[in-house]
Amino acid sequence: MVYGGKQEPVIISLDPRLVLKELHRGGWSSRVYNLQVESGEPVPALIRDVQLHPVTDAPLHVDFQRVAAGHKVHVQVAIAFTGEEQAPGIKRGGVLNVVRHSVDVEVDPVSIPEHFTVDLSALDIHDSVRWEDLKGTEGVVLTSGQSADMVIASIAPPTIDAEMEAEAAAKAAAEAEAAAAPKKK
Repeated sequence: MVYGGKQEPVIISLDPRLVLKELHRGGWSSRVYNLQVESGEPVPALIRDVQLHPVTDAPLHVDFQRVAAGHKVHVQVAIAFTGEEQAPGIKRGGVLNVVRHSVDVEVDPVSIPEHFTVDLSALDIHDSVRWEDLKGTEGVVLTSGQSADMVIASIAPPTIDAEMEAEAAAKAAAEAEAAAAPKKK
């Protein structure tokens, strides 16, 4: 179904295989689709809801919202991480702690970014990435309730499991004891 834009809702029919393929592609909730409806003109729309079969996960129903240039829409935009292999903090054993995989923003439909990008290549342990560090945020506004200083990701110090540490200490003690014990002939 296509609704919104101060027009009557229109029922459309879609190939479920195409819908499922699009859902698996990712980023579908912030991608504008041009739908062919009865009038013959393409209608730009966003997917707003998908109902899936409870057992097979086949799409049963999809709701689209009409969009128009100049009228901001609320979407979730994914965050892509780059430079993880070069990050000094990760090279030293730190762990990437992703706090947000996506961000809610308001943006003109013609300017919806595919994703925001974070460059991790300069991050060390205890460094973090915030909204203002993202690339591709031009022309978008955070939705209310979100702060520009919110943490997107951070590099956490390496952690050692207490059991693993105890086992390593016991093993080292056993090896030291075996090395110190007199050898029998």
